[in-house]
Amino acid sequence: MKRNYSPILWLLFGAGGMLAALTGPVLVFIVGLAVPADFMLAHDTMSYAHMQTLLHSVAGKLVVLAIIVLYLWHAAHRIFKSLHDIGIHPSVQSRLACYGTAMAGTIVAVVCVVAIGF
Repeated sequence: MKRNYSPILWLLFGAGGMLAALTGPVLVFIVGLAVPADFMLAHDTMSYAHMQTLLHSVAGKLVVLAIIVLYLWHAAHRIFKSLHDIGIHPSVQSRLACYGTAMAGTIVAVVCVVAIGF
C-alpha cells in the first residue's frame, strides 16, 4: 500500500479553519478596532510590555503558535485546492510551493517564539 498523507493535511486544514472561524473575527476586532480606537479596551492592551509578558509564559507561547501555525496550514491547503480553479493542476511543484511555505512559516514561527525566552 502506498502511504497517504492526506489525513494529516486535512487535520491541519480543519483545525485551522475552526480556529480561524472562532478567533479570526475577535482578533480583527481587537487588533483593528478596539485597541486603536480605545473602544472597550485600554490603548496599552497590546503594548510591548504586555505582549512580552504573554510570550514569556508557556501557555501564551502555545496559543500564539497554535494561531500562527494552524492559520498557515489552513491557508496553504485552501490555496492548493483553489489552484485548480485558475488552471494550475495539482503537481509536485504546487504541493511544494503551498505546503513548503506553510512548513517554512511553521519553522520560522517556532524559532521566533522559542527565541523570545521564558
